[in-house]
Amino acid sequence: MIKIVIIADTHVPKRARDLPDEVWRAVDTADVVFHAGDWVDVATLDALEARSRRLMGVFGNNDGTELRARLPEVAHVTLDGVRFAMVHETGQAAGREARAERAFPDTDVLIFGHSHIPWNSQSPSGLHLLNPGSPTDRRRQPVATFLTADLVDSSLRNVELVELPARTDG
Repeated sequence: MIKIVIIADTHVPKRARDLPDEVWRAVDTADVVFHAGDWVDVATLDALEARSRRLMGVFGNNDGTELRARLPEVAHVTLDGVRFAMVHETGQAAGREARAERAFPDTDVLIFGHSHIPWNSQSPSGLHLLNPGSPTDRRRQPVATFLTADLVDSSLRNVELVELPARTDG
């Protein structure tokens, strides 16, 4: 089994001084951590690189030149036979699955961010689309969130939206 943590839109230090403790605990036990962009702070990338067994990241629209120099716009990785792609933005919700199928035809799981709105859907062809929301900036959502999942026998399983308690260090 491969344990996965998926985060995006951390916006540190603009939305929080640091990632929530619940995120760090999940990172510490994960085999792979995905970050779908809008880090904002290079120190967050450095900290996640130091604490993650394996980190996959992309830059987002709020990430400056230093982050863009270290991260790709699109990342691809195959884990246990499952083909992942990750990008920050996928456009509006309407028609997302069809656009994603066209843009990522050789992908089993597409991870994205940008909206701060959790998303978990499957396209007609079987492409799994995941957005973890944001662990630091819930925007119009009731709570801040991130995702965990497992890869078991070449299959994505146990996808869980983790809801975080309200923060006081905003």
